[in-house]
Amino acid sequence: MNWLPTRSPISSAMANAPANDAPFRLISAVSFGENVFVHAFTNLYGCRIGDETRIGPFVEIQRGAAVGARCKVESHTFICDGVEIGDEVFVGHGVVFINDRFPRATTATGDLQTEEDWTLEQTIVEDRASLGSGAVILAGVRIGKGALVGAGAVVTRDVPDGATVVGNPARPLKAQVARSNV
Repeated sequence: MNWLPTRSPISSAMANAPANDAPFRLISAVSFGENVFVHAFTNLYGCRIGDETRIGPFVEIQRGAAVGARCKVESHTFICDGVEIGDEVFVGHGVVFINDRFPRATTATGDLQTEEDWTLEQTIVEDRASLGSGAVILAGVRIGKGALVGAGAVVTRDVPDGATVVGNPARPLKAQVARSNV
């Protein structure tokens, strides 16, 4: 999944606005694929959204994040800088990504932190993965192709291709059920 720098082979020319109109959206410096649908009450800025992706209401996608083609991002989800989501990924309601392992408001001297005071960690969600509602994805992990993250799981380490993980911290299910959709 290196579509971010080189563009997905199934992407078309980028648009400068979503395919639909909706009230109360903050959209700034976003690269949109074709036929992207963005619901009301969203904040999208400095990110990239692939063809035919659907963005639900109350979603925030920050500068530097990328969402692939034909994804579905449900309501109340937060996708921060450093997150790359592949093609055909499902992101359930209220999924939260974290991009800093050691968040702090201030430095040791009490000054407010700036971008130079912390390390951005990249998180990758590969093609056709599914993230259940309420999942929390910690910084620096890779969720493999076709993997399934259960609702409410807290992902603290990499998830292999095709694996199903659940719980806090997320662990593989003992008995995997074959899924033909991977």
